[in-house]
Amino acid sequence: MITMLQDLIRHQGHVNASMLRAIRRHEATAQDLELRRLMHHILLANRFWLALTLGQPFALEAESQVPGSIDTLAGRFQETHTRELAWILGVQESDLARRIETPFFPGSSFSVEEAWMQVCMHSHGHRSQCATRLRSLGGTPSSLDFILWLKDRPAAEWT
Repeated sequence: MITMLQDLIRHQGHVNASMLRAIRRHEATAQDLELRRLMHHILLANRFWLALTLGQPFALEAESQVPGSIDTLAGRFQETHTRELAWILGVQESDLARRIETPFFPGSSFSVEEAWMQVCMHSHGHRSQCATRLRSLGGTPSSLDFILWLKDRPAAEWT
């Protein structure tokens, strides 16, 4: 499962970076608050689960503030993806089996493996919403498909 999670996290970084580039290509999409909110929601969830996995504090109020620009948001995505990769590339099976708890689901615990499957699936669903919004504003999103990514496995391009 480690290899699959590594691939899913790499894919997630690639498609997040691709989506952000597509948004930045047009002034109307780069300034669209709904797109920025959706992308921020993806980032917020990723950062929450990463902090929980690493046993680090998470400042919900500060993290919940939507950045004022798509460029600021993109920088935070890049930093988060770098941290996610560093973690997943050093993980062991026993790390994935560890149980974690969140105040958002009182009385429940999840394996780290389950949490990261949630991160990848959650973000994919919201990127689909972003692609729909981007198209409605005249933009063109790149492919989000995992199976197409597997052909060449391109890394995230944040520029």
